[in-house]
Amino acid sequence: MFNNAAHNKSKYKPSLVTLMTLSQSNYMLLLRLLADCEVADQTRYFSISPHLSYCLAVHEVTRYTTVVTIEQVSLNTDAQSLKSSQQSSKQSIQAPNEEQVPNQLKQLLTPSMEVRLYHDAQVIDVLSCQNIRTVKPRYDYPNKAMHQPDEKQQIQLFLKEWLQLCLAHGYEAIDITSQQQAS
Repeated sequence: MFNNAAHNKSKYKPSLVTLMTLSQSNYMLLLRLLADCEVADQTRYFSISPHLSYCLAVHEVTRYTTVVTIEQVSLNTDAQSLKSSQQSSKQSIQAPNEEQVPNQLKQLLTPSMEVRLYHDAQVIDVLSCQNIRTVKPRYDYPNKAMHQPDEKQQIQLFLKEWLQLCLAHGYEAIDITSQQQAS
């Protein structure tokens, strides 16, 4: 009748050591990407491929913290660039245009998160990710939003992979013409 094994199953307990290690690692990775972005309202774009870029936007800078938004963006979405890239790669797959993709699907396909860097502790806290406004360290499962019990840890792992991707394969586009005109 009553399954004691399922009832006695222990709840997920977040590992503070794992979360802090990920948080510290992400802090160092993000600092490398931000480099000289130390003022609010600065933005930096990293391109991974012609159709995939990431935007780092600094929103708030205080003595001990910095708030940054990291989001995936697509810089080349016009039909001409899609057509030329399809012809050059000889693929017959058609990319959907803006009107064909619903807003909710766009949000899922273009991840974004807001993080706060704590400079004194040298850690990152994920403030929001996708539709999760406040990320809890642990969720009961099942829950209405179907968050995983270790959602915070998974988001920190995702952030780490994102930052490593930008560092390993990203390049920042530099406008040479404006630099030459300034000379």
